[in-house]
Amino acid sequence: MILRSSVVIAALFGVYFLGIVKPQPQPIADEKEALILQGMLQAINHGHFNPKKIDDQMSEAVFDSYLEKLDSYKRFFTQKDIDILNQYKYQLDDQVKALSFEFFDVSLPLLDVGIRKAEKYFLEAIDGKIDFDAKGKYETDPEKIEYALDDAALKKRWEEAVHWYVMTNWVRSEESQKEIKDNKEIKTAEELKTEAIQDTRKKYVDYFDRMKKFRRQDRLDAYLKSICNYYDPHTDYFSPVEKQNFDINMGAKLEGIGARLQLEGDYTKVFSIVVGGPAWKTKKLEENDIIMKVAQKGQEPVDIAGMRLDDVVQLIRGKKGTTVILTVKKKDNSIVDISIERDEVQLDDSKAKSVLINIPDKIHNIGYIYLPKFYSSFEADGGNSCATDVADEIKKLKDQHVNGIILDLRNNSGGSLYDVVEMSGFFIESGPIVQVKGREDKPTLYQDKDNSVLYDGPLVIMVNQYSASASEIIAAAMQDYDRALIVGSTTFGKGSVQRFWDLDSRISGYNDFKPFGSVKVTMQKFYRVNGGSTQLKGVTPDINLPDIYQFIEMGEKDYEFPMSWSEIEPAKYSQSVVLLENKKRIEERSKERVAQSEDFKLILEKATKLKEDKDKTEFPLDLDSYKAMVEQRALDDKKYENLFKNDVQGLVINNLPVDLQKIEKDESLKAKNDEFIKDLKKDVYLEETMYIIRDMINMEKSFVYLQHKILK
Repeated sequence: MILRSSVVIAALFGVYFLGIVKPQPQPIADEKEALILQGMLQAINHGHFNPKKIDDQMSEAVFDSYLEKLDSYKRFFTQKDIDILNQYKYQLDDQVKALSFEFFDVSLPLLDVGIRKAEKYFLEAIDGKIDFDAKGKYETDPEKIEYALDDAALKKRWEEAVHWYVMTNWVRSEESQKEIKDNKEIKTAEELKTEAIQDTRKKYVDYFDRMKKFRRQDRLDAYLKSICNYYDPHTDYFSPVEKQNFDINMGAKLEGIGARLQLEGDYTKVFSIVVGGPAWKTKKLEENDIIMKVAQKGQEPVDIAGMRLDDVVQLIRGKKGTTVILTVKKKDNSIVDISIERDEVQLDDSKAKSVLINIPDKIHNIGYIYLPKFYSSFEADGGNSCATDVADEIKKLKDQHVNGIILDLRNNSGGSLYDVVEMSGFFIESGPIVQVKGREDKPTLYQDKDNSVLYDGPLVIMVNQYSASASEIIAAAMQDYDRALIVGSTTFGKGSVQRFWDLDSRISGYNDFKPFGSVKVTMQKFYRVNGGSTQLKGVTPDINLPDIYQFIEMGEKDYEFPMSWSEIEPAKYSQSVVLLENKKRIEERSKERVAQSEDFKLILEKATKLKEDKDKTEFPLDLDSYKAMVEQRALDDKKYENLFKNDVQGLVINNLPVDLQKIEKDESLKAKNDEFIKDLKKDVYLEETMYIIRDMINMEKSFVYLQHKILK
């Protein structure tokens, strides 16, 4: 979570920023790299909530993290390479202090050689004979395997990997073919094997092509990230392009043409068109078009064959009102030039939306708001704000006289602190929402200072283990205030606040070297108004529902180097909007329904099986044994095949009339909306939440004015 303006950050947290960074030129490393490293370290040392010593413990952690980033599956380096690198394992702290990149410089040629060897071993294996009768086991968990002792062992590892990928693709194709009804489409086992080999070959040829396009800067980013991540999982280095992408993602909009791209061989393909964007409006650029050249209006075109995707994106993006000309190859092989004037592109898939939900004869006219993330255009006047958008959705639902609102924050990983504070204030008169504390500061209260209440009716917030950060702030605040019921599973457990340090503005001079990028630093922890932290522990729902991932460890606590849980003094808080007196009775009724639900019984069984499957990481390499295992798993999984696939009986979902007018005018919007509603109709969690909000209305005196409207 970050505030809207770096100016605000400087004003609020100036104690951490002790003036402009003026690094001295360093002869030990490339000057720009030394400047980045020194600026990064100063940002962390001045601002981090819990700065750590740069010592041997740090050196070992950075060493291991960096090697994992370079070669997570241990398919490039051999033990001989690691022996060369191991001499630096406890020297990185000294090198970091000296702004030296000696270890980094030694690692790169070893990696380049390893990638070339791996490509050679892969091609020899995929083009050679694969013995599918060969006995043996294949370990899929890289943490359970050691580095190959030498090149011969590395070659064997690639032979086993190729064997595994072809075999699994082959068997998967055979399983899929069992569903085919038309005999004309049935392929022989030999044809399917050939396809599996070809598909695996193409996938990895493309993979190695991408690997060879990596620059020194890409590897440097990984090294700098490893240094940052030692302090905590969310302290990180962002290259200029990464920071730009972060801002686009958080703001839910960009300036460009509105097309999503992907690499296909040496060329860039249009993967999808953003509805309503400039490319969509031309009606000329289409999905699967191949972009061959990019030109700025009035300039010569640039041939992008073989160019990295991020470089192509930078050529195509640009300021609103400017024009880019794309030379594209169409499906019929014709070559055309398409001129597109760049404009602001709204990424609507990330924005808040609402619908009306009914279960006839059980409960009716409940408003549902889906918020996938807490987006905000931090630096832009008039930029996107999820708080503003959610307020608009609430007003639209109130116009429909809804009997309650469900706010769905499942899988919402967080975002803007400003917006979550403002949004929380919609449901209470005024008061603290969250406490934020730096390493030496007294806690700062982020408050709703507006005495008005936008919505005073029944409120349920849906969460799961992927609800994090800002999602946890609003869930915790509404739970502490007893303003809403929190339903789902325990949340992620990210209780920290990050700020960006723009290195360009903090490093004076050296303009020829800029841009340097940014450092995201964990400067504070946030605490609930009751004094507790969500860090590691997350938010425990008032009503817990079974989840298929509940036995699999995930969340903040499963990262390396997470910050610890702590607590501070509670704030003074209260609200008089509603009084929830029967949370326990509502929970008990939910437990009774869940215990009788065949869907939730299956979810619990599936959760147990997922845990068993996750713990099994070693598999047979001979075809017959692998097929037998797959067939047995398919039999075991048959009882779960319709889980989350069938419509919930009686669940009726409708768009708001004001939204429907816009949706029906656009085929693409209609298709997306149909898919959204189709998925909601299969949501057993939403069904149970409807019954929970019904019980909430019927049992709580605060909602007596609604009880005559709600069916028993």
